[in-house]
Amino acid sequence: MAGILLLLALAVFPGAVQGLWPMPRSITSGTTALKLSPGFYIQASAVNPPQADLLAAVAQTELYLRTDNMQRLVLGRGAYDMSVVQSASTLPSLTLSLEPGATAESISTEAVKALGSRSEGYSLTVPSDGSAATLTANSTLGLFRGLTTFSQMWYEYDGQIYTISAPYDIVDSPAYPFRGFMLDTARNYFPVSDIYRTLDAMSWVKINTFHWHITDSQSFPLIVAEYPELAQYGAYSSSDVYTPTDIQNIVSYAAARGIDVLLEIDTPGHTASIADSHPEYVACNQATPWGDFANEPPAGQLRFTDPAVRNFTTSLLSSVAKTLPSTMFSTGGDELNINCYTQDNQTQAELISTGLTLEEALSAFTQQTHGSLIAEGKTPVVWEEMVLDHNVTLANDTIVMVWISSADAASVADKGFRLVQAPSDYFYLDCGGGGWVGDNPAGNSWCDPFKTWQRAYTYDPLANLTAAQIPLVLGGEQLLWTEQSSPTNLDPIVWPRAAASAEVFWTATSPGGGALNVTEALPRLHDIRFRMVQRGVNAIVLQPLWCALRPDACDINA
Repeated sequence: MAGILLLLALAVFPGAVQGLWPMPRSITSGTTALKLSPGFYIQASAVNPPQADLLAAVAQTELYLRTDNMQRLVLGRGAYDMSVVQSASTLPSLTLSLEPGATAESISTEAVKALGSRSEGYSLTVPSDGSAATLTANSTLGLFRGLTTFSQMWYEYDGQIYTISAPYDIVDSPAYPFRGFMLDTARNYFPVSDIYRTLDAMSWVKINTFHWHITDSQSFPLIVAEYPELAQYGAYSSSDVYTPTDIQNIVSYAAARGIDVLLEIDTPGHTASIADSHPEYVACNQATPWGDFANEPPAGQLRFTDPAVRNFTTSLLSSVAKTLPSTMFSTGGDELNINCYTQDNQTQAELISTGLTLEEALSAFTQQTHGSLIAEGKTPVVWEEMVLDHNVTLANDTIVMVWISSADAASVADKGFRLVQAPSDYFYLDCGGGGWVGDNPAGNSWCDPFKTWQRAYTYDPLANLTAAQIPLVLGGEQLLWTEQSSPTNLDPIVWPRAAASAEVFWTATSPGGGALNVTEALPRLHDIRFRMVQRGVNAIVLQPLWCALRPDACDINA
């Protein structure tokens, strides 16, 4: 009878492997039930010297195992499992160790190393006979990734924590080194607690880069010690700011969860908020109609032809960059409005005085500001226009964010730059929300339609690239521009959709080795979404619960 019940449970929902997100790149699992011992513990004593953030991650994993209370998404929610689970072997412990010769450094140190030098791979074995599970890696960062996978294996019913898919044998590592999520905190402000919660959710799906678009034309919430007036006059209020302590706390919180913080101060466009304290630095400040001078209100761009502005911007960027551990720093460079400078008398006078063209002046500005970042040990990151639309000299190792269209990746690669895939036609989470510009009742968002998780999940990062260009792709990210987002809707607009690209850039292929498949993925995405909710993230539902409990029953041709 017990065997019949287990077969029924497996037929309804084929095992706890369905709960792993992103799917490990190499995994074998079984159909044997295994209980977690009431006294289960994770042993990390073999990692020497001890690392405080690894020990904290161990404690957090043990807490998740005890408190997730995650029931399987099957009819009965696990009731049919109990007869076989009661007689199953019990897992007493999980032992963590580093590979021979590996040096024990903190997760935080490993997480902010240069792209390509981080070791995130791990090997995880969970026997079905009651002997201890083992997790090995070349770094504490790899151990952290393995702990994340281990925590997703387990379900709870009637006080029993268990899996029905033992044994597990996993060898896993990411397909791409850059797996990101971008949040804009300038259109609307997000408290530090919201960012912490977002970082937690990112870590659960192995996203390793928080691209923080922290300033823009609408507000300048970043308090810079050397330039306190920028936030004093440019922030929405004295409470809608990020202090130097806030920044360091967020950076530390992220790093302990295997996440690098890539800060962006967009220049020379998107800088009208600087005019609130330095109007002399900004061309076409508040100019109207704004549509003639900017992509969105308010208008205002740095007068990069002015030596004083170049020096100010250089100092500003280096003052912030030197406080951050990341090897990357973004200077933006998107959506520069040329008419703004054509109509600006001071800019035109300076061009005449120097004999430079606008493009030559922009290149000089970029070389000076990027030079200061390079001197601080940072790799500059820019939006695609700096490569495709402007005649600007960039360092060869500059990283380019492809955003306007997925078709632009090949053009960036043609110029030999490393790139991050962030195309609006696949990865913009704000698209499809309707128009936000006033006095425009028929308006829609510029990047309609809504970008579903299925749309993001079917993205091919290597489409239209040659074999020689493929190594230039570092990975990708989903993005949230926040004209219509705030703390009230952050979680449901981001999660679980942002998990889609996490698997695209970690796993890259389906369990069978082919293209990722939305039909195979949906039950697992349901699972990670439910687990996120259990952990306090208000992720939006994907389907009626009736469908989630019956995989494939709601497929269009079912």
